[in-house]
Amino acid sequence: MASKARDRSVTAGVGKVVSAANHTKAIGKLLSLLIVTGTLAVGSTASAQTFASLPESVSLLSSHGGARPVPAWDDFCARYPGECAVDISEPAVINLTAETWQMIVSVNRQVNNEIRPLTDQEQWGVVDSWDFPTTGYGDCEDYQLLKRTRLISAGLPRRALRMTVVLDERNEGHAVLKVVTNRGEYVLDNKTNAVLPWDRTGYVYIKREGHDSTAWVSLGGAVASPTAVATAQR
Repeated sequence: MASKARDRSVTAGVGKVVSAANHTKAIGKLLSLLIVTGTLAVGSTASAQTFASLPESVSLLSSHGGARPVPAWDDFCARYPGECAVDISEPAVINLTAETWQMIVSVNRQVNNEIRPLTDQEQWGVVDSWDFPTTGYGDCEDYQLLKRTRLISAGLPRRALRMTVVLDERNEGHAVLKVVTNRGEYVLDNKTNAVLPWDRTGYVYIKREGHDSTAWVSLGGAVASPTAVATAQR
């Protein structure tokens, strides 16, 4: 009898351990599911965008007449005229889907991680030169030009991907890539892996490529427009 009682006690103890293990395993599965579906809010903004379906809608950035591009843009266009052409048969706005948004976020992060920051003065001995970062080094506009090329190769319309000049947090000229979508305008930047709404960057918007012609347009952000962009820091 005593032996049977001990057997029942051992069996009950084993059952409790198994039950606790199963409970822990179930919690682990639930946490994994929450992370995959993006309902567990952890990490930075850039990390959170990995799980976000679509960004919040934001307003459009209005233009205010014509503007002259920086001189280095004219030189870039002379060397790569196809990069500066505007095809008005293309959509000027991207219809943003979850898949397209994830592609935009991924391209921004990939290029930021691939290219090492180096100013044009350090690399080429000139203040400002717009080019593709084929050496593996570049400054702000070089990052954005590569991102734009990759997004176009993935099927997005060039007309909705506009090179844009801003004043950054140091009040210095800086280039970003503005993406125009049906949910508003977002910014790809070499300073952050997060693709931000234009009004969340803290930048002053100066001018951008036009989407109806090769002429640039003013964004009304400052009286004095920078003649060069040379930001390489991350």
